[in-house]
Amino acid sequence: AERVVTQGAQMLVGSFDSGSTAAMVSVAQQRRVPFIVDIAAADPITANVAKSVKEGQQKVQYVYRNFPTGSSFGRKAVQYFTEIFAEAKVTPKRVVLMYCNDLFGQNQSRGFLAAYKAAKPAWTLLEEDVIAWPEPPSDLSTEVSKAKSLKPDVISPITRPASAQLLLPEIRKQRLDILGIVGPGSPGFYEAGQIAILKDDVEYAMVSNPWANFKNPKTNQVAEEYRKRSSGKTFDTNSGYSYDAILLAADVLERAASVEDPDGIVEAIRKSSFGGGLMQYAGPIVFNELGDNPNAVTTMTQILGQKAVAVWPREAALQTFVFPRPKA
Repeated sequence: AERVVTQGAQMLVGSFDSGSTAAMVSVAQQRRVPFIVDIAAADPITANVAKSVKEGQQKVQYVYRNFPTGSSFGRKAVQYFTEIFAEAKVTPKRVVLMYCNDLFGQNQSRGFLAAYKAAKPAWTLLEEDVIAWPEPPSDLSTEVSKAKSLKPDVISPITRPASAQLLLPEIRKQRLDILGIVGPGSPGFYEAGQIAILKDDVEYAMVSNPWANFKNPKTNQVAEEYRKRSSGKTFDTNSGYSYDAILLAADVLERAASVEDPDGIVEAIRKSSFGGGLMQYAGPIVFNELGDNPNAVTTMTQILGQKAVAVWPREAALQTFVFPRPKA
């Protein structure tokens, strides 16, 4: 970030994970460069800047995020779990949360636990028996054995791609007798490369993630173009939010009084009401007092026929979910 700002960058977009994004925030604030966060969920990324501006330690907030926050991931996950279990007429009594113990995983698990406590749903999350692993892990047999001893109905994992590649085969090897794998939100399940590696181990797994709105003809058009340009890659969370960040940046720069004035660009960002996004939203892209888009929401996807498909909420679903998963 320092290098591109020194070379004259007038706006930053990035940066795909919470750790590196958090490092870019200080550069954006110190150098007065507007920063649109495309993919990074940890709440403090924007909340800490908003707090310092509110308390007068900094004059202007230059960091704005168009991506669900960790806490909003948690709230939506609890909502979707509750609705799907009710629709399936199943009430799990032993949901076990497992997570990667990095900044992303810690934030996601905290958000999920807080949302569960606030909602008090009919299903039961084993709050005192949460299982974490160091990321990246070399082996997850101990953690899965611990989970198995809890006699879970549902495994609810928060992974990185590397840990998902260890976790899901281990669940199969240790023959966990579960209704399904239903995650509150993380990578590792939906990417085409992951599905190719995990094969049947990921079939029927559900995860609540930001997802493209494939009911939008424009999204399908871009997805096909992206597939051709990327040697067959799927248009998903990672590519979709990056596209939307660039579309939003173009909209902001067109509306800004001057692209030479960082505070003018910030003013244009704050006044955004952009309806041309390709992802699933609850409304136009707008920003609240923390610099987050409250309309950035998640969609429950499920691996069906070795493809990630939107299955909930009903208005976003392209197929009906399968839960409980069929017995092997």
